[in-house]
Amino acid sequence: MFKPIAIAKPVDLAPYIDHTLLKPDATPSQIKEICRQAVEHHFASVCVNPIFVKLVATELAGSGVATCSVVGFPLGAAPTAAKVSETRIAVADGAVEIDMVIAVGMLKAGEHDYVRNDIAEIKRATGKGKLKVIIETCLLTNAEKETACRLAKEAGADFVKTSTGFSTGGATVEDIALMRRVVGPEMGVKASGGIRTFDQADAMIKAGATRIGASAGVAMVTAQPATAGHDY
Repeated sequence: MFKPIAIAKPVDLAPYIDHTLLKPDATPSQIKEICRQAVEHHFASVCVNPIFVKLVATELAGSGVATCSVVGFPLGAAPTAAKVSETRIAVADGAVEIDMVIAVGMLKAGEHDYVRNDIAEIKRATGKGKLKVIIETCLLTNAEKETACRLAKEAGADFVKTSTGFSTGGATVEDIALMRRVVGPEMGVKASGGIRTFDQADAMIKAGATRIGASAGVAMVTAQPATAGHDY
C-alpha cells in the first residue's frame, strides 16, 4: 500500500521538486540562476535540455542536488538509437537522472513491444541513474495511460511522469491517482505540467506523486505567487 508523503508546510516540498528550465530560449546565465536557487532551497534536481547538462553538473557539484536531462524531448518521436545516444551523452556530461518521452504514436498504435524496448534501451544507457518516463497523459485515453505505465514498469524505469509541458495539457490529480494505482508503491510518480502553486503541488503529492516538475519551485516553497508564464 502506497502511503502519500506528508507535506506540513511549503518548505517541506523542496526535496521533491525538480527545478526545471526547458524553454528553447533559455540562456546559460538563466541556467546558472536556477542552479543557485536549487542549491539554496535544497531541491531534488535541476532539469534542463541536454546542451546545458555539463554546465549544470559543474554548478551543482557537491551540493546534493541532482543533474537531470530530458531525452527525446518533447515529442518522443526519435528512433530508439537516437534517444540512446542522447542519453549516453547526457550521462557522460554528468546527468544522473533522465526524463525521456515515450513514442506516443507507437503506443497509440498498439506497438507495445516497441514502446517497452524503447524504454528498456534508455534505461540501460542511463546506467546507475534514475529514468523517468514521460507518457504525455493529455494525448492518451485512460486505458492507454494504464498501458504506458505498465510498459514503463516492465522495462525497469524508476518513475512515470505525466507531461512535457509542451503539449495540450499538464498534470491532473486524477492522472496521478491512476498512475500510482497502476505502478504500485515501488515506482516513483512525477507530476509535471501546469503546477505553479504549493496547493497544486500538495494535491499531486496527496494523490500519489513523489516528485514535482516545475519552473515555479521557489514560489511553491516560499508560498509566494508564481510569475506568469509556461511551466517549463
